[in-house]
Amino acid sequence: MEYADHKNRCTWANPKNALYIKYHDEEWGQPVHDDHRLFEMLLLESFQAGLSWECVLNKRESFRKAFDGFDLDKICAYGEEKMEELRQDAGIIRNRRKIEAAVKNARVFRDIVAEHGSFSDYLWGYTNGKVIYENDKTSSPLSDSISKDLRKRGMSFVGTTIIYAYLQAVGVIDSHEEGCFLCRQG
Repeated sequence: MEYADHKNRCTWANPKNALYIKYHDEEWGQPVHDDHRLFEMLLLESFQAGLSWECVLNKRESFRKAFDGFDLDKICAYGEEKMEELRQDAGIIRNRRKIEAAVKNARVFRDIVAEHGSFSDYLWGYTNGKVIYENDKTSSPLSDSISKDLRKRGMSFVGTTIIYAYLQAVGVIDSHEEGCFLCRQG
């Protein structure tokens, strides 16, 4: 694909969407250890189920506003009134099950933080803090294992494919394609 700056990127990075290019260049695949950011990405990835990431990314600012800046404690306290307000918000994906899952997942996320000291410690503990370099997958034994544990703890919309995409987004798995200017193949 032809990009205005003539840099080669992963084939999925839509050259017609500046927001998507910025996401590819500055966020995707960068190791994240900040729990607030890890929570934001987990919430957004769960809404992506069955949709394109570009669709979710284009609504990210609306999600940020609707979900109180991804404030974990506020989301954990959401009741039926707030969830109904979210279901009426045309700026986000208004799927009832995904909204309910976001609140339930926030509570489980908080429990994991209490158990492990941080969600980062929990997540990166699966790889002993190491980045995995691999391409052309939509799931792996790692995403299978994390997905299984999160579901056992009570999360939903965290199947292995969603978790694999999440691990790519937060840099646990680096999947920049060969030829991409960000490819670092371990």
